[in-house]
Amino acid sequence: MIKSSELNRRHLVLVVEDQEINRDILGDILEKKYDLIYAENGEIGMKLIREKADQLSIVLLDLIMPVMDGFEVLRQMQDDPELCEIPVIVLTAEKKAELEALKLGASDFITKPFDMDEIVRARVGKHIELNERRQLIRSAERDHLTGLYTKGFFFEYADQIVKYHPEYKMDAVVIDIDRFHSVNEFNGREFGDKVLKKLAEGIKEFLRTTDGIASRIEGDRFDIFCLHRESGEYAEILEKLQGDIENMSENASIRLRMGVTPYREGVSPSAMFDRARVACNMIRGSNKDHLMIFDEDMRQMEMYQQRLLNDLSWAIEDKQFVVYYQPKYDIQADPPRLTSAEALVRWKHPELGMISPGDFIPLFENNGVINQVDSYVWSVAAGQIAEWRDKLGYLLPLSVNLSRTEIFDPKLETYLETLLKENKLTSHDLKLEVTESAYTDNAAELIEIVDELRKAGFEIEMDDFGSGYSSLNMLSSMPIDVLKMDMKFIRNLEADIRNFRMIELILDIAKFLEVPVVAEGVETEEQVKMLKDADCELVQGFYFSRPLPAVEIESLIIKEMNTKRDQEQ
Repeated sequence: MIKSSELNRRHLVLVVEDQEINRDILGDILEKKYDLIYAENGEIGMKLIREKADQLSIVLLDLIMPVMDGFEVLRQMQDDPELCEIPVIVLTAEKKAELEALKLGASDFITKPFDMDEIVRARVGKHIELNERRQLIRSAERDHLTGLYTKGFFFEYADQIVKYHPEYKMDAVVIDIDRFHSVNEFNGREFGDKVLKKLAEGIKEFLRTTDGIASRIEGDRFDIFCLHRESGEYAEILEKLQGDIENMSENASIRLRMGVTPYREGVSPSAMFDRARVACNMIRGSNKDHLMIFDEDMRQMEMYQQRLLNDLSWAIEDKQFVVYYQPKYDIQADPPRLTSAEALVRWKHPELGMISPGDFIPLFENNGVINQVDSYVWSVAAGQIAEWRDKLGYLLPLSVNLSRTEIFDPKLETYLETLLKENKLTSHDLKLEVTESAYTDNAAELIEIVDELRKAGFEIEMDDFGSGYSSLNMLSSMPIDVLKMDMKFIRNLEADIRNFRMIELILDIAKFLEVPVVAEGVETEEQVKMLKDADCELVQGFYFSRPLPAVEIESLIIKEMNTKRDQEQ
C-alpha cells in the first residue's frame, strides 16, 4: 500500500531556527526528500507560515530565538483556525520547555544536537503522513459547499454525544427550503449555492451560542443537534435565518421550514431526526406555518403510518385491498347514460378496519411503494372489465390512477400492454388518470411520456384540474383526452355565482381544446341541472352513485342494458 508521504509530490518543510549551523544540518538531513524554506527568527517564520499555509506540510520550530521566540509562534498558530492544523515539531535542548510547547499545540520534539539523521527523517515523515491522513478525514467529514458535517460523520458524532454525555438534553432540528428546485431553476444554481452557504453561516452563528453540531444532509436539508430549548426560541431562530435569506435578493421568494423533535430520553438521534423530518414535511406548501414541533399526536401518527408500511406486502398477498368503482354518467343523454367508471382502492385491514385512502395513498407515494398498490388495482380493474364483458356482454371502460413515480417508469407502457393482452382488452378500455400536479414536476419529460402513451392508444385524463397548480398557458400544451374538474368547484356551485362562472370558463377552454369534461363531486339535482345547461357532458358523484363494489356496478350495467333495449324497441 502506498503511503501518502510516499506520493510523487515533494512536501514543503519550513525550518525556523536562528542558528545557521542548525539550519544547514537539517538541510543536509532532509533536502533529498523534501523542499525546504528557512526563517532565522519567529517573526519571519510567522510571515512565511501565513504566506505558505496552503503548501506547508510541517514546521520545524526552534523555541529560543530573537525578535519572536517559538512559544509566540505556537500561540499565534493555535489562535488561527487555518494555521492550527499544520503540524509543528519543536527543536529544543530544554526538557523543561516540552510541556509548555505541548500545551501550545506542538506535535513532537527533536532534541539538539541532531545526532541521528534517521530519527529526524522518521519523525518528520511520520507527522507529515499523520497530518495528511487527518486532512483526508477532514475533507470527507465536511460538506465542500457549506463546511458543515457530512451526513455520515454528523450521525456518528451525534451518537457519540448521546453515548458519552447522557446528561446533555439534545433536540433534533431539521431545516429545509420550500420548493428549492424552483429557486435553482429560476435564479440559477450559482444563486442557489449562495443561499445554501448563507443558511449554513446562520446555522454556524447559532451554534456559537450553544453546544451542538450541524450537517448539510443533502440538497437543501440541514440537520442540527443542539441543547434543548423552548419552541419560542426556535421560532426566533427561524425568523433570524429567514431574515438573512430574504436580505439576499428582493426578486427571489424563499421560505424556510423547520421541524423539531424535543429531547426524549432513550430515543436515538436517528429516530429523533426521522421525526423532525416528518414534522418539517408536514409544513410543505403551507403559507402560514413554518415551524412544527413533533409531539405525542405526531408520534402516534408515525407509529400508525409505520404499521401501514409494514403491513403493505401482507395486505396485497392477503387481498385486503378492495377495488370499488364510481360510475360516470353522460348527463346530456335522456335519461343520463352510464358511460364508464373510476377504479378506487379501499383497504379492509383485518385489525384496523377500513382504512381511508387519504391515510395510505399519500404515505405510500412519499415512501415510493405506491406502485405495489397501483399494479394490484390495474390488474383487478382489467380483470373486472373482462369479467363483465364475458358475463354480461357489456364493455364498461374503467379509469385507473397513475402515480407520479409510475409515470416515469420506462416499463410502464410494456406492463400496461401486457395487462391488456392477458385480458383481451384494447387501450380504450383502460383509461389512465394523471393528477394535474404531476404535470408541474417535470413537464417536458411528462409531456413526452404522455404523448407516447397516447400514440399507443391510451386515453389520458387530467385529474383534479383547478386544484391550484395549472395555468391556462400550461393547459394548452398538455396532451390530454379528458379534463376532470376538481370537486371544489362543484361544492359551492349553487351558493357562489363566481364558482359557476369559473366552471363555465373551464368548459369553454375544454370545448376549445376539443376534450370532454368530467365534473367530480356532484351531489344534488340542482348541480346536475346547472352543469347540463352549461354543456358539461360527464358527471361523477354521490347524486348518481357512491363508489360501489363490483357486484353492485353489475346491477347498474344490467339496468343500463335494459334501458337501452327499451329505447330501441
